[in-house]
Amino acid sequence: MSHFLDPLLLLADAQAQQQQPQACFQAIDQALAAAIGHRLFTILAYHPQARESQRIYTSQPAAYPVGGRKPVTGSPWMQQVIHQGQPYIGYQRQDIIDSFYDHELIFSLGCASVLNIPVRWRGQTWATVNLLHQENWYQPSHIPLSRSVAQMLLPALLFPRMTEEG
Repeated sequence: MSHFLDPLLLLADAQAQQQQPQACFQAIDQALAAAIGHRLFTILAYHPQARESQRIYTSQPAAYPVGGRKPVTGSPWMQQVIHQGQPYIGYQRQDIIDSFYDHELIFSLGCASVLNIPVRWRGQTWATVNLLHQENWYQPSHIPLSRSVAQMLLPALLFPRMTEEG
């Protein structure tokens, strides 16, 4: 039982730290690396008015720097993850090619599978947590724990917006 609680305890401790939201971002990265594994980990905040996602955290800043933006389109991936709020697993190279325009950069990092988890609040996607690894790494059994851990991002996502919006 304590093995299951380890990521949650790590995140609870991180939420109490003053260096926010970075402490939460790093804790989620560490928790999911230990529990599931990844070669690349990013968090993208969704900005519905701008119809863009913006990278707010990355485990590989040289390849995927913080601040990078992507347009949110009507693609099947966007419909599933952003609009419907459903996780996505890309098992192999062709799934990556079909879903991501930057697939060559993804492959150059030794990644050929992806697990995307939407972080939702009040029926809306606020962010996605994105784990990438070698081909066929991610399985449906990874979704429950990754969703539980990813949802713990909400304070780090909501409080900055509350300050911005008054």
